[in-house]
Amino acid sequence: MESQETVLQHLSKVTPSCEEEAKSLEFITQFVAEQPRYWARDTLVGHLTASAWITNAEQTKAVLLHHKKLDIWVQPGGHVDDSDESLAQASLREAQEETGLANLTLKQTEIFDVDVHAIPERKSEPKHNHLDIRYWFIADNETLTISEESNELKWMSRAEIEMITQEESVLRMVRKTLL
Repeated sequence: MESQETVLQHLSKVTPSCEEEAKSLEFITQFVAEQPRYWARDTLVGHLTASAWITNAEQTKAVLLHHKKLDIWVQPGGHVDDSDESLAQASLREAQEETGLANLTLKQTEIFDVDVHAIPERKSEPKHNHLDIRYWFIADNETLTISEESNELKWMSRAEIEMITQEESVLRMVRKTLL
């Protein structure tokens, strides 16, 4: 995994689009500076996660999945593995695992969006924060393969997404990208 210093450099290049994202960026930056194992699931107060915002080339649709455990519509993403070379690589791995899309291209090499959200307590882990680092990918085809982590997986237009979710962090990415 990338060093704290490298991740802090990436974070310093993020330009928040709103006050909520600015607060998330500040929190994540401080967290990474203080936590040597900022990505590790065994950092129980929280850890960085990696997500992929996937659109078609025309920017008219994005991929969302209905998450089984959380029971909400979100972008593909998840935990960073120790073997991941970078947050961008973790984001790509999660995208491919959760969508079956093999040919994804980064739209921009830098971090696209950041978000902090609470994960409820479960049998095996306490309530904690996911500090989500998001990268924007373009898919060269629209053939999806659902994983066991999702109830549904589909391409949706801006209007369709706005009808099925009130999750501000998802809607923020819609506003940043979809026509």
